[in-house]
Amino acid sequence: MKIGLLGLPLSGKTAFFNLLTGAGAATSAFARARESHVGVARVPDARVDFLSRLFQPRKTTYAQIEVLDIPGLTRDGGAAALADPLRDADALVVVLRGFTNPAVGIGEEPAALRDLSKLMAELILTDLAVVEKRLERLAKGKKAGGVLPGEEEVLRRAQEALEAEQPVVSLGLAPEERLPLRNYGLFTDKPFLIVLNTDEEGLRSGQAPGQAELAAYAAERNLPLLVVCAELEEEIEELPAAERAAFLADLGVSEPGVARLARAAYAHLDLISYFTVGSDEVKAWTIRRGTTAKQAAGKIHSDLERGFIRAEVVSYEDMEREKSFARLKEKGLLRLEGKDYVVADGDIMNFRFNV
Repeated sequence: MKIGLLGLPLSGKTAFFNLLTGAGAATSAFARARESHVGVARVPDARVDFLSRLFQPRKTTYAQIEVLDIPGLTRDGGAAALADPLRDADALVVVLRGFTNPAVGIGEEPAALRDLSKLMAELILTDLAVVEKRLERLAKGKKAGGVLPGEEEVLRRAQEALEAEQPVVSLGLAPEERLPLRNYGLFTDKPFLIVLNTDEEGLRSGQAPGQAELAAYAAERNLPLLVVCAELEEEIEELPAAERAAFLADLGVSEPGVARLARAAYAHLDLISYFTVGSDEVKAWTIRRGTTAKQAAGKIHSDLERGFIRAEVVSYEDMEREKSFARLKEKGLLRLEGKDYVVADGDIMNFRFNV
């Protein structure tokens, strides 16, 4: 999964990037004008921890999120060029300022909902320019790259939404209707998550500046909202593992920022994990809910999908209870499933194939 971070300058966006990835990218006011950062966030998963202890593999691989942090977007336009690297992101995370910062400007109190509205307006204008350009080419008969079935119709629907200052995602397009749009990387057709970056007091009290208004906005649109104190939480992540939980609990937070984001992103994007286990490696694989066993095999290697025969499947809950494949087999809990089996979250799978 690849997510893109965007926000206004001095929102703490790069601090949040560091919290997720541990990259230690510079976060000064000067640094905001520099190029984008790319990092990888490991998705914490207690199930992977348990399976690793059980199988003692040579390697343990957690699910990963690729994180792209672009320079802060300005309030006076120019989003298109800066945000272009985010076009192939699976989801966008908007980081909003929920703390006072004199560097932003005298009298510039935090107003997260205002900042979000300005960012969305920029992305809507950027998408509208892309849609109008493609429709113009279609009208002139310049069908570069071919025309997909239903492309012009869905482009016109997108144009109407954007002209009404609504994101494309508000159209509620079915997956097959969205297919003609996939080559354009429209920003407002992507899933959105909102992060309110506040200070220690705002996180501890649950009453960060702008939090109530932002929560109402997010709830109305079914958007995940996370409240973080990126700077402080980044410092906590640098502590010994045994000390982190106590410091987070003191802030009223039950898990690290990366875990909170991953949980929200997986739920919002309808993603689940399945596992492969053995003495060589225990690994988590991320797939969309509804993925079949044959498609899940292809996540590992195309040969497994092409030569798929059967999948050996046990549930994580059964493995946690029985703690061995031998006991699972004795109790009839190890199943053989065909290519159309729909993978469940937490399935432990081994694929039989022949190429």
